Amino acid sequence: MANPVVAIVGRPNVGKSTVFNRIAGERISIVEDVPGVTRDRIYAHSEWLGQKFNLIDTGGIDIGDEPFLTQITEQAEIAIDEADVIVFVVSVREGITDADEKVARILYKSEKPVILAVNKVDNPELRGDIFDFYSLGFGEPLAISSTHGIGIGDLLDKICNSFPEKQSEEEDKTIKFSLIGRPNVGKSSLVNAILGENRVIVSNIEGTTRDAIDTPFISNQGDEFTVIDTAGIRKRGKVYENTEKYSVLRAMRAIDRSDVVLVVLNAEEGIREQDKKVAGYAHEAGRGIIILVNKWDTLKKNNRTMTEFEEKIRQEFQYLSYAPIIFVSAVTKQRLDKLPDLIKQINDNHQRRIPSAVLNDVIMDAIARNPTPTDHGKRLRVYYTTQVAIKPPTFVVFVNDPELMHFSYQRFLENQIRDSFDFTGTPVHLIERKRK
Repeated sequence: MANPVVAIVGRPNVGKSTVFNRIAGERISIVEDVPGVTRDRIYAHSEWLGQKFNLIDTGGIDIGDEPFLTQITEQAEIAIDEADVIVFVVSVREGITDADEKVARILYKSEKPVILAVNKVDNPELRGDIFDFYSLGFGEPLAISSTHGIGIGDLLDKICNSFPEKQSEEEDKTIKFSLIGRPNVGKSSLVNAILGENRVIVSNIEGTTRDAIDTPFISNQGDEFTVIDTAGIRKRGKVYENTEKYSVLRAMRAIDRSDVVLVVLNAEEGIREQDKKVAGYAHEAGRGIIILVNKWDTLKKNNRTMTEFEEKIRQEFQYLSYAPIIFVSAVTKQRLDKLPDLIKQINDNHQRRIPSAVLNDVIMDAIARNPTPTDHGKRLRVYYTTQVAIKPPTFVVFVNDPELMHFSYQRFLENQIRDSFDFTGTPVHLIERKRK
């Protein structure tokens, strides 16, 4: 089940980014007292009382001649379309403005749960002023101060209570994988080639895929898969601009529902900054990953072309050193027959469990060959290691003092685990804990 999505919307300069940062628990958005400063949606994973959800910070919705307002409106409308719950932020200082009413009219059409948060209620004297906001038609306004954290807990309670009820799911053994990447790298063509039939519209115009499409299929070996084709952007009969930015939102939704993620690069165009950004979301989400270089048939090659391209990928995606790289062509179907087996292998690695006894033998042998570091005469002692989770494989290392676990030694232990067990294609997390 994908995590629910919360969109924070409102006119410019009501404190949406500060609300976002307060909920996300870190300063992700740029906060500046200038209307329209947040021009892109910003994304974060958050959690409240065990309920995980994704958070979208939008630019303000407004009608006028201010710079970027048209783009900001489109971005906010897209975020509204994607959200399960909407937090409508207004400001007690200015009261209800024409812009607030315009935002409200857009939200009426969303048919989504809307929580009205009256921001900048920094002292109790202002609480009486929030009742005017009943007239916006979204029920009881919630007084908050994002700067001081007042009312944020109540807001989070209300958000979580507004999420759609989770439907009971039977155990699903189907392997779900998605293809993510910049627009026009050939994701839809690859889906068609993998399926062997034209189930997805293919066009060389960026952003022609309307929605994410789930297609189940069975491989020649009898394994069951579901491929999630991430959408481009096509809304209300109009292709929005900034499709690369919108593709990130679609990619995040697909990543959230996937066991394995195929990061698709365009061999003709090489590696772009957007490629690294989208791949970073898959890595941070802890999914199994394959790097897929599409349109390989279009390049003029010599005996060094593939090696040089792979070296470039390893240099630009250093955090994906565990991910296999495969060079394919949706047109000629080159190497695509290898994908189902590779996806299944990585899915198996992603949920691999290692018995504690075997794991500790590997760790102790590694320590015997490369003793633990010391700091100011105090030596790191590793007492015990155990696996606590899968998807991705996560290990807790119990030590005398976590501060003594240098990053380089943590990387050494991770490499020893990888050398002893097959974790190709999956991140491995090591957590240091003080033994009690």
